[in-house]
Amino acid sequence: MKHRASLLLPATLALGVLLSRCASYSALAPEERGQVEQELRRSPPRYLRSSMYVTPFFGDGTKKLLTALPPDEVDLVEDPGGRPLSPGAVEQLIPAGTRVRVEQLEFPTAWVVASRILFTPRTQPWVYVRLEGESTEIPFILVLPPFLRSRTGVLAALDPYLLQQSPAARLESYPSLIREAIRQKHAVVDMPTDALEASWGFPERKTISFEGANRLETWVYPGHKRRAYLRDGRVERFEPAS
Repeated sequence: MKHRASLLLPATLALGVLLSRCASYSALAPEERGQVEQELRRSPPRYLRSSMYVTPFFGDGTKKLLTALPPDEVDLVEDPGGRPLSPGAVEQLIPAGTRVRVEQLEFPTAWVVASRILFTPRTQPWVYVRLEGESTEIPFILVLPPFLRSRTGVLAALDPYLLQQSPAARLESYPSLIREAIRQKHAVVDMPTDALEASWGFPERKTISFEGANRLETWVYPGHKRRAYLRDGRVERFEPAS
């Protein structure tokens, strides 16, 4: 027994050292984390604000990434050379307005970060989502920004992705060309602002200027690979053509 204890002690110490070096990446107190986790688990189903891609979850085959961005714009994990690591090719497109349920909110505490696969966005909060009515074994993961500091911050971080009220009536009010563009995550000329959000998702940056009485907006997406130019709340042109 003494011999076995002497073998286990180094492993225990090693784990303790690992966790001491792996500080929590959650800025919320444990009680507040528990409250917001329960609130989201018990909340009614929500609805996708924009059409979303489903891709592999980097090196974790037990999960899928749910993202409004195409894989070449996803910048959540870097390879050893400091370059963004692609999560993998698009496997599925889920249209805006799809009803989903939040199953779990997982904060990056020291224990959680240590248990996650290395080349995943392991220092950020993960929201486990399933399509309403489907019982697939593999959950979809929404990755939230790091260091959320309050319940309000968590809910605000979810807002670009999930709606509490169904957008079905608004989506059905668009002409068929725009409805199909949203389903395919395309932009089309004359698409209104909220339809562009439902298709491409929220931009990384917006700039607003005025030309006489006209309001001009430029929406820039991550990596500056896509831009949309709007005049008075409607798409005038976009780059690249999609």
